Amino acid sequence: MSPRPEPRRRIDVAEAAALIADNMPSWPAERVPLDEAAGAILRETLSAERDQPPFDRVTMDGIAVRHATLAAGARRLRILGTQGAGMRPLALEEGETCIEIMTGASLPEGADTVIPVERLEVKDGHALLPDSLEPKPGQYLHRRASDHRAGDVLLEAGTRIGPPEMAILTIGGKAEVAIGRWPRIALVSTGSELVEPGQPMADWQIRASNERALGTALRTRGFVRQTRMLLPDDPALMEQRIRALLDTHEVLILSGGVSMGRFDHVPAVLEKLGLRLVFHKVLQRPGLPFWFGVTPEGQPVFALPGNPVSSLVCLVRYVLPALSGALGSAPAASPRVRLAAAVQFAPDLCWLLPVRLVSCADGALEAVARPPNTSGDFVSLHGSDGFVELPRGQDDYPAGFVAAFHAW
Repeated sequence: MSPRPEPRRRIDVAEAAALIADNMPSWPAERVPLDEAAGAILRETLSAERDQPPFDRVTMDGIAVRHATLAAGARRLRILGTQGAGMRPLALEEGETCIEIMTGASLPEGADTVIPVERLEVKDGHALLPDSLEPKPGQYLHRRASDHRAGDVLLEAGTRIGPPEMAILTIGGKAEVAIGRWPRIALVSTGSELVEPGQPMADWQIRASNERALGTALRTRGFVRQTRMLLPDDPALMEQRIRALLDTHEVLILSGGVSMGRFDHVPAVLEKLGLRLVFHKVLQRPGLPFWFGVTPEGQPVFALPGNPVSSLVCLVRYVLPALSGALGSAPAASPRVRLAAAVQFAPDLCWLLPVRLVSCADGALEAVARPPNTSGDFVSLHGSDGFVELPRGQDDYPAGFVAAFHAW
C-alpha cells in the first residue's frame, strides 16, 4: 500500500484549488423528469432527434406563392385557403393563386416565397399586390435543417441546464434526462458564542449567520439538500454530531474552530474521526486558516474560517467549483474585470477583495473596491457583487489591472 501523501500547509490559492479538485469524488448520475433538471449538470450527450426546423417554416403572416408567378407579372392572386401553424400543409395549385399563411406554419406544397401581409390587400377572395413589389425568392422562410440536422450533437455532458439548455432538451424530445445527483450537504457553524435568530443572547454572544449565508449561496446554485447545525466548542459533542452527519451526508462544510486558538477544536476532532488532512492554511486574505480533508470513504470536508467574510469567500472560491466538478460540470474560467482605481496591499498574500461591478462607457466591466472593515464585517458586503483575486507578488495594483472575478 502506498503511503498517504503528506498534508500541505500554507499553500497558494491555485494549489489549494487543484488539491481540492484532485480529491473530490465523482457523484453518480440519476435520471429525473425533465421538469426536475433545472440548474443540474447534464450527464449525457444530447443528439437531435430530427431536423430543426423539421419543415420549411414560415416566418411572417401573409401569403405563400410561387416566385415564378410574381416574376411573370401576376399581381392579383386567388386565395385558395388558409393555413396556420400546426396544420397539415396545403397544396398550391398552378396559375395565379396563393395560400393565406401564418407565422410558424409549414410552407405549402408548391410554394417557395412568402409575401408579408403588410405588402398586400385582400379583396373579394383575392390578394392584391402593388406593382412595385420585387420579392426575393425564398424570402421569409426558415429553411428545414438550417438550425441543425437529425443526429447533430446539441448538448455535451457537463453542461449546466439553464433556460436555453432546457429548451434544447425539450426540442430534443427528452422526457427524462441523466443529471449529476445532488449531494446531501451538512452545514455546521461552531462556536459557543453563536445564537440563533429569535433566541435571547448575552452581551458577549453573537448571532449565527454563516450557515445561512453559505446555505443561500449553495441553494442559488441548485444545492438544496441541506442540513444546518450549530455546535458549541465542546470537542466530545463535536465528534459525536459530526460522526452522525458523515453517516448521512456526502459533504460536510464547517465554519469556525480552524485557527490556532485554545478553543479551535475542529482539526483535532476531524483527525480523531479518521479524516485525511489534504491541506491547512492558504496564503490568502481573508480565509488563511482554511482546512480541507477527506474521510476514509472519500467524503470531502471543508472546514472554513469562522469570520463571516472569510467563510463566504472560501465557499465561493473553492467549495462551489469543487461541488460542481463532482457533479460532472465542465471546468469554466472565471470572468476577468479591471480595477476602477488603484489599490495597495502589502502582505505577501493573495487578496480576495470584495468589489462592486460597474459598466464603463466602452462596455467593459470595472471593479470598484469594497473592502470590509474586518473579515467579520458581513454588513459591508451588501451592495457588492463578489470579489476579485489579486495575486501575490506585488503591493500595488494600478487602475486597469485585470483580475479574476468570483460572483457571490
